[in-house]
Amino acid sequence: MAFPAKKLINDPNDVVTEFIEGLVETYPGLQYLDGFPEVKVVLRADVSSATYGKVAVISGGGSGHEPAHAGFVGDGMLTAAICGDIFASPPVESILAGIRAVTGPMGCLLIVKNYTGDRLNFGLAAEQAKSEGYKIEIVIVGDDCALPPPRGIAGRRGLAGTILVHKVTGAAAAAGLSLAEVAAEAKHAAEMVGTMGVALSVCTLPGQVTSDRLGPGKMELGLGIHGEPGAAVVDLQPVDVVVSHVLKQILSTETNYVPIAPGNRVVLMINGLGATPAMELMIVAGKAVPNLQLEHGLAVDRVYTGSFMTSLDMAGFSISIMKADQGILQRLDAATKAPYWPVGADGNHPPAKIPVPMPPSHSTKSEESLSRPLQLIQQGRILEVAIEAAANEVINLKDSLNEWDSKVGDGDCGSTMYRGATAILEDMKKYYPLNDAAETVNEIGASIRRVMGGTSGIIYNIFCKAAYAQLKANVHSESVITAKQWAEAFEASIAAVSKYGGAVAGYRTLLDALIPAAAVLKERLNAGIDPCTAFLLSSEAALAGAESTKHMQAQAGRSTYVSREILALVPDPGAMAAASWYRAAALAVKDKYLAL
Repeated sequence: MAFPAKKLINDPNDVVTEFIEGLVETYPGLQYLDGFPEVKVVLRADVSSATYGKVAVISGGGSGHEPAHAGFVGDGMLTAAICGDIFASPPVESILAGIRAVTGPMGCLLIVKNYTGDRLNFGLAAEQAKSEGYKIEIVIVGDDCALPPPRGIAGRRGLAGTILVHKVTGAAAAAGLSLAEVAAEAKHAAEMVGTMGVALSVCTLPGQVTSDRLGPGKMELGLGIHGEPGAAVVDLQPVDVVVSHVLKQILSTETNYVPIAPGNRVVLMINGLGATPAMELMIVAGKAVPNLQLEHGLAVDRVYTGSFMTSLDMAGFSISIMKADQGILQRLDAATKAPYWPVGADGNHPPAKIPVPMPPSHSTKSEESLSRPLQLIQQGRILEVAIEAAANEVINLKDSLNEWDSKVGDGDCGSTMYRGATAILEDMKKYYPLNDAAETVNEIGASIRRVMGGTSGIIYNIFCKAAYAQLKANVHSESVITAKQWAEAFEASIAAVSKYGGAVAGYRTLLDALIPAAAVLKERLNAGIDPCTAFLLSSEAALAGAESTKHMQAQAGRSTYVSREILALVPDPGAMAAASWYRAAALAVKDKYLAL
């Protein structure tokens, strides 16, 4: 049995009205017309038809595209927005109410997306308003570039590029231009913009069941913004491929939908469709800009990234490209109080990338000495096999660590440790001065710091830095480090991690593997047991300690929010990772000693 999708709503029939109520409570510069239920109009609180001395700019359409259109009402953009029901054109009476509320002697421009219902309802409202004495002009926006012409009488759909038309038009009206001049700028802007979208999911209307039209691993090209099927369903592709396809489609010389040619200046809008994380939208933007520059020979003057015209909870994005001249850029950069127009996106941009300030060297040694020795001494050979074994064990455990972490954390422990391990193996081939154990430990920390994020990265960096400091304080350069000195460095590392991380034994962290290991290592060495055996026995203690975390209540990290019942199902991933690489290193050292 299918159930309606989960929504934070009351009655599905009231969602638009309740959205408007929340919007105007949030932004004091906005009001809405209160009268009868079918009128859903958001308008500037500082505008009255009796006193307004500039051209009013009105747009609207079906709801479900928030923040469009009501979120773009404000000085410098829309004067009012007419909100229809979900994906339904607003009725004539609602449009007329908006016109009457904000239109003064300078007249009103209606910006209408190219859908039959919108054209008919706004058109009839315009004719009625004209008969009442209002000066009215209409500009239709059809920026869709997904389908080749001809499209019959329907024409190209109005998509997210409409928001750029709103901004240009609103700025022109705010500058005091006449109705004819404002309409001319709006028409010019509409002719300069093209849009195409990509959907990863189908949107779900309030109170309805989620559609399964798009199967797993599929995406839809050339989507509509009302839940209608797109131009084609294809296999999900990497974002580089998708972005390249979309840009080629918009800029196609075969359809010639937008008059953009190599050497032109353009504005780029990356629009989220409602359920797309900001991270993914920024990835799209980061790929689109160099593609436009290098593949199409265009100068990208402005980039706007965010959710401007959505489709309820649809996952995906659309790209809009507008040919820019100085006049359009001036309108886009003009000040506005519309709450959802992005601030900080105007003006010329400095270079996107600058070099990261770097310290004079990776460590206390000179750059020349930070390289793998041509000839390894015994200590260097043993250190090499220990590092290699430990790193490979972490790599092999990636999926298991992620699986455990998905139950008690954020699911990325294995991936994070994997990045550190692969970087260590790669850097060891070039940079690690393996005959100098202290400097090698320091370089392991540098590798980790470069690629491992989150708590694990900083903890292991502290671990290595503390061991390095202890070894440097007690060992001369390239001297052979004794087992006792390794044990002291191990203890110093654990103490530093505990000091800065705040965890101690029993907190369900990697320390629950490392603390028992250090204790056994010290005890066995003091008892005169040979270092290899002591190292192996301490690694068994590390594994036992890691397994024991199943019986602990977490007191550090994200696991503190997980119930004891769930924690009992798996060991702490960080502890298991630490115990595993420690055990692998111990076994490798034993085998190497026997070989030598």
